[in-house]
Amino acid sequence: MDKPNNIQIELTDETAQGIYSNLAVIAHSSSEFVIDFVRLMPGVPKAKVKSRIILTPEHAKRLMLALMDNVKKYESQNGEIKIPDKGFNPPIVGPVGEA
Repeated sequence: MDKPNNIQIELTDETAQGIYSNLAVIAHSSSEFVIDFVRLMPGVPKAKVKSRIILTPEHAKRLMLALMDNVKKYESQNGEIKIPDKGFNPPIVGPVGEA
């Protein structure tokens, strides 16, 4: 018998392929966070949003905590993830801070 908190999650073959993104643009309002996942290509001045996720503030914080926990676990197994300081200047796309 399933526990009351068990959720069965279905992953279609298409969704399982994933979408590559190398930029996330985050905006928020008083009631939601919007995360746009973008793919930037070298030499191409225009980039398209490949996926958009809309979250409540509570779920945005849960996502942040889950990512922090997973990065910590990753780094304990694989070493520190290094982010280059020199030349690291990601472009800002669209308004940030208000959705």
